Amino acid sequence: MKALLSCENLAKSYSAQRVVNGLSFDIYPGECLGLIGPNGAGKTTTLKMCLGLISPDEGRIVAFDQEMPKDALSIKAHMGVVSQFDTLDPDFTCAENLRVYGRYFGLKDAYLKEKIPQLLEFAALSNKANDRPGSLSGGMKRRLSLARALINDPALLLLDEPTTGLDPQARHLMWERLQTLVRTGKSILLTTHFMDEAERLCDRLIVIDQGQKITQGAPKALIAEHLEKAVVEVYGVFDQERVLRELTPMAQRVEQSGETLFFYADEPADLNKALSQMSQVRSFHRPSNLEDLFLKLTGRQIREGA
Repeated sequence: MKALLSCENLAKSYSAQRVVNGLSFDIYPGECLGLIGPNGAGKTTTLKMCLGLISPDEGRIVAFDQEMPKDALSIKAHMGVVSQFDTLDPDFTCAENLRVYGRYFGLKDAYLKEKIPQLLEFAALSNKANDRPGSLSGGMKRRLSLARALINDPALLLLDEPTTGLDPQARHLMWERLQTLVRTGKSILLTTHFMDEAERLCDRLIVIDQGQKITQGAPKALIAEHLEKAVVEVYGVFDQERVLRELTPMAQRVEQSGETLFFYADEPADLNKALSQMSQVRSFHRPSNLEDLFLKLTGRQIREGA
């Protein structure tokens, strides 16, 4: 299967800082590819290069058999974009936002007259067609931005943290809409800080840090490759030194974050039995997940930057 978008050895620096460093990946028809990494890892810079908003210092981007940024206008005719921040026009109604955006692509009024009601229905905004964005909730605005990105019937959507700031109900509705798009054959390149979102939506993931690819693969395969099967979190008021001394031999790996201890083990039965005999110690046993993978590969320290 031929890739819709291929990035080869991309590099980008600002001043003396290398923001993207030798990054390569492909995205294929009908798949959702996720880019995950800490703040400052180079995710948004990578998307900007894919959109032709900035040029790579090194490397090559080929999309739809054309080269970015040289053929940016032609390539973007096949793309849809939802950025991190609201770029809706507050002076236009929801329907007008779609209509004006469609005209940027040279779309005919007859097409737009038929397409706009379909997109508003897809975004669950049919009853908001004549309302301005300022009256919408955050979730409604994000769905309107998604509908606007679909006005030109793109083959590839680039979504930069599309559910940031949304409440759980709004996020789940957005996820349902994105899953529908992939089922209908659209491709999605997604950046997100929500690991449950990445695990739910993405067919493949690329973990990047300091502008470089650390690993890639299907979410479940990455978890199985890099992590133990289970995690036992220990928290509450307890003697940490005693707990570490007694429980560490029962785990393959131990991490500490603040007052919480994380014991990673393939067979946690002995851990749970020992914990049941420790008073004032609270614990939670769960399967390893994508957030554990993210923290193992990129660290638990807070990063500054975007």
